[in-house]
Amino acid sequence: MTFRLGLTGSIGMGKSTTARMFVDEGCALWDADAAVHRLYAVGGAAVPAMTAAFPGVVVNGAVSRAAIKDLIAADPLVLSRIEQIVHPLVAADRKAFSAETVSDIAVYDIPLLFENRGESQMDATVCVTATPDIQRDRVMARGTMSEEQFQMILAKQMPDAEKRARSDYVIETDTLEHARAQVQDVVRDIRENRLNA
Repeated sequence: MTFRLGLTGSIGMGKSTTARMFVDEGCALWDADAAVHRLYAVGGAAVPAMTAAFPGVVVNGAVSRAAIKDLIAADPLVLSRIEQIVHPLVAADRKAFSAETVSDIAVYDIPLLFENRGESQMDATVCVTATPDIQRDRVMARGTMSEEQFQMILAKQMPDAEKRARSDYVIETDTLEHARAQVQDVVRDIRENRLNA
């Protein structure tokens, strides 16, 4: 049996880095954002439907994220139409991963795990967290968004405190060493206490 661990956390909390630490401990990883990238790439499953729904968003055979951002900025209602196309395809991608994985623990990196009620499909959940200052500094250091865009994303996400309260495990990403030690603790606990429970 493969143990399904849902990994979540708000923007800038260190989720991607933490996910790689789970891989280092022998866990399989499914990444929701990476799945969307695959679906949008040349030959991706979302390309035909997005072409039909939004002429002009497909550039050189791939869905243009910049074009999607422009569409959503012009009409916020577009987002729900995109989600209706993409979410079932992401779910199918996750299902295919689940069917193929042979690892004892599979980590599902899903930013909106609780917002989309995905925790019901997991055996346990882990929230990655950091202080608001660290979070903001990380996001701003990327140089890819303004303070206003950052605040807009935060407003759409469940508050960090609520995510932590709803999770079975919490990993603080204040330092890489501390985060790695906590990842190892989570993996050990699952393997010793939950896998064959």
